[in-house]
Amino acid sequence: MQTLAGPARSPVVPPAAREKRRLPAGVRSWLPWLFITPNLLGLIAFTLGPMLAGLGIAFTKWNVLSGLGGIEWVGLDNFADLFADPKFWKALGRTVFFAGLGVPLSIAFGLLLALALNRPLVGRAALRVVFFVPSMVNTVAIGMVWLLVLNPSAGLLNQALRFLGLSEPPTWLVSEDWALPALVLVQVWAGMGYQAVIYLAALQELPQDLHEAAMIDGAGAWRRFRTVTWPSLMPTTTFLGITSFISTSQGFGLIAFLTGGGPGESTTVLAYYMYQSGFQAYKFGYAAAIGVVTFAAVLLLTLLMWRFQKGRGLYT
Repeated sequence: MQTLAGPARSPVVPPAAREKRRLPAGVRSWLPWLFITPNLLGLIAFTLGPMLAGLGIAFTKWNVLSGLGGIEWVGLDNFADLFADPKFWKALGRTVFFAGLGVPLSIAFGLLLALALNRPLVGRAALRVVFFVPSMVNTVAIGMVWLLVLNPSAGLLNQALRFLGLSEPPTWLVSEDWALPALVLVQVWAGMGYQAVIYLAALQELPQDLHEAAMIDGAGAWRRFRTVTWPSLMPTTTFLGITSFISTSQGFGLIAFLTGGGPGESTTVLAYYMYQSGFQAYKFGYAAAIGVVTFAAVLLLTLLMWRFQKGRGLYT
């Protein structure tokens, strides 16, 4: 009698055989470390190593042209000189203005842009790409574009202002009064696309049932934003605020390309003053002290922002 063969089954492997196939316990313990070793070495060599070296150099007096033999231990002298330096305090004030105005504006415009792009629009995908492109473009390319836009005589912005009836528009990057606000404008333009993409991802994950419940209760658009959308976005806003303040406080490329810290010292923020002290005056210990103080200030601000947002969001 002929029987129909059923589907082929894989042979049952006894538990003892499965144990033999597994790697030895010692190999299993260090195998994950093998995979993360390249990144770990990069982190140590290019992040932790320079940070510790900079911290050590901050307590020394060192002209790099004299080589390693010219390093002289001075203890806290660099920090004492730093806090007595009026240029440092002016640079700190410009940094507070640059980051304190640029970051909130960038986040605010990014949120408005994300709310607009989250609606059903024709060509919405293309618009998202267009607004995100500036965050991917090289700093030099951004600077070249804005040099043309902010040119005092032939720039597009001043031509538009003259068309609107302003006979003497600002001279922007060549004015001590307007250079720093102009840099804030460039920073906001360059950063709001990235903020918008992050906010857009968060908006698309918001629970729609809460909005529907608020609409049933008669809440208008503004009340739904204030009571549902904004608290839900609080963790995203905190993340963007922290990362933006860190990057803006270290902002160097645009300032170096567009103004070189000038005119005068009107755009010399802490990052640029650190560059001047180290690579122009060759006072590497003093420059490292500026870096340490900047790091401590940004760390304190980060902790304050993190503390402030706890309990204020919808999920915190």
